[in-house]
Amino acid sequence: MSQPHYRKPGWFTRNVFNKLVAVLTRTGVSVMGSRVLEVRGRKSGTPRQTPVNLLVLDGREYLVSPRGETQWVRNVRADDGRLDLLLGSKRRSYRGQEVPDDEKVAVLRAYLKRWKAEVGVFFDGVGPDSTDEQLRAIAGKHPVFRLSAGS
Repeated sequence: MSQPHYRKPGWFTRNVFNKLVAVLTRTGVSVMGSRVLEVRGRKSGTPRQTPVNLLVLDGREYLVSPRGETQWVRNVRADDGRLDLLLGSKRRSYRGQEVPDDEKVAVLRAYLKRWKAEVGVFFDGVGPDSTDEQLRAIAGKHPVFRLSAGS
């Protein structure tokens, strides 16, 4: 079995960019759809927070993990898809259902169209104008969750 795909964030992203987006989002300022994801840690059970980009496509909400099998992805999976998204003092509870690879093409295309400047480096040269086949080829490296209201 192959190792799960994961790209660790660089120093600037980890120590400056993510913290700045998280602070703005916690104060109620969404940066291009940003939210703070809160999910229970699978080992500690304590809430873990990380900034994410909430994609709305055809009336449905999605979370995409540009860096692959991240800690937040593993925590969402371990907690049966339960997660909260925070924007300022507003908290919305969701249930995330993982999207199969063969259904990710439109979601990944829309995600890259919106945030390629921010996350494009994690998609191996594939972008919003890439073919369906190219997007399908990288789909397994990027977990996608379809969100529905719930607790």
